[in-house]
This record gives sequence, structure tokens and C-alpha cells, in this order.
Amino acid sequence: MTNLQLLADLDAVPAYPAVRRIGPADVKDALSKGVKDFLPTLDLLAEPLLLVPLSITFAIIPICLLSSGLPLLFPLMSGFALVGPFVAIGLYEVSRRRELGLTTFWIDIFDLRNSPSLPSILLLGFALLTFFICWETAAEWLYIWLFGPAAPESLYAFFIEVLTTSRGWSLIILGNAIGFVFAAVVLSISVVSFPLLLDRNVGVAAAVHTSVSAVLVNPLTVALWGLLVAASLVTGFLFAFVGLAFVLPVLAHASWHLYRRIVQ
Repeated sequence: MTNLQLLADLDAVPAYPAVRRIGPADVKDALSKGVKDFLPTLDLLAEPLLLVPLSITFAIIPICLLSSGLPLLFPLMSGFALVGPFVAIGLYEVSRRRELGLTTFWIDIFDLRNSPSLPSILLLGFALLTFFICWETAAEWLYIWLFGPAAPESLYAFFIEVLTTSRGWSLIILGNAIGFVFAAVVLSISVVSFPLLLDRNVGVAAAVHTSVSAVLVNPLTVALWGLLVAASLVTGFLFAFVGLAFVLPVLAHASWHLYRRIVQ
């Protein structure tokens, strides 16, 4: 084998970034930096041209949830976390620019269209959307299998049926078990992959490989991060969806700083 052939083979091998071992203190630090990044972001949110699409987005979320019917209300709310890493890509860019000391305006978010990693980001985003659709389908099939295709008469009747009957508890236990599998898979492939693709054009395979490696090296810490994300989203939903306007940016900025902690 010639030297040129050897170099070509080496170039063909994806360079997987090394990952560090982190702990709860790193998660706390990432959240603290996420809050600090969010405070200047309030100025961006005040921009009229950015406020309009954000207002539309947060109006669509409750409309979709309420129109889906009671059986799919919880799956849709919990499934939002499956596509969250992709939805937050613009806020990762804000944190990246601030880290570099660049002046950031709302329009800078749209510079992502010039990113060399854009095809990889869109492909991975499509994968998360596929997981979301599969989760919703599985949740609907589970409900129909246990309760039949008829919709519940009312919200009160639905909760009484779920909380006081054996098939209701079967729905809770099996639904949460299935949801946990989807959440674990998505967390594993996306915990650092989107920030990594934004930071370096490594390709989808290397980004997912690095993300899974980060989970294997830091299983308890990443699990803690996943629980914090889930609890924060639940809190945001409980505050009439308005809380999401605060929770999502903080989590997105914190995700960028967590990526910086994990990936060398």
C-alpha cells in the first residue's frame, strides 16, 4: 500500500471526538450558564419580528394538544421532549456566538442556513421526528388495545377510569415503560450531537457515536440531566404553556454548555 493510499484510508475514517467524565457539579454549572445566556436572550425575544413566530409557535402547541383528544394529551406533552434538541438549534447558535464574543442579533440565528453541517442537522432532526411519530403511534395503539377506539366522555371520567381501574394502571405502567425506551434512545443519540454538529462538521455518524459514548461514560450524570429536562418541561406545561417560553431557552443554552463540558 502506498503512502497516498494510506492517507486516503485515514481520511475516510471518521474522527470521533473524545469525551470527558463529568458529574452533577458540571450539570449545575451548565444550568447556571444557561440562565446567564438566557437573560440577554430576553432582548432577542423582544424583537417584534422574532416575537411573532414565537407567539405563533406557543399558540400552536396547546391547540395541537387540545385537539388531539384526551388519550393522546400526555403522549404529546411528553413527546415534545423527543424533538426538543432539534427545535433548540437556533439557541445553541446564540450560545456559540456569545462564547466566541460575537455580537448577536435575532437575525444571526438564520445564519444556520450557511452551516456546512446543515444537511446532517436536518437528517438528525428528521430522525427525532420519526421517533416522535412512532411514540405517538405506540401510545395510541396501547390506549385502543386497553380501552377501545371510543373517546372518553369527559376529562373527569378519563382520569377516574385511568386512576381507579386495572386497565388504567396498565396504561400508566406500560405507557411510561414504552415512553422511557423512546426517551432513553433519543437522549443517547442527541445529548451532544446537535451542538457538536453546529460546532464541527463531523457528520451524523460521528455526532451520534460521540453522543452515545458520552452516555456510556457518564450514565448517571446524563440520566440526571434527562430527569431535569423532563421535570422542567412538565413545569413549563403546568404554567399554561407560558413557562415553556422560559424553560426551553434555559435548557437549550444549558445543553450547549453541557456539550462543552463533555466533549473535548
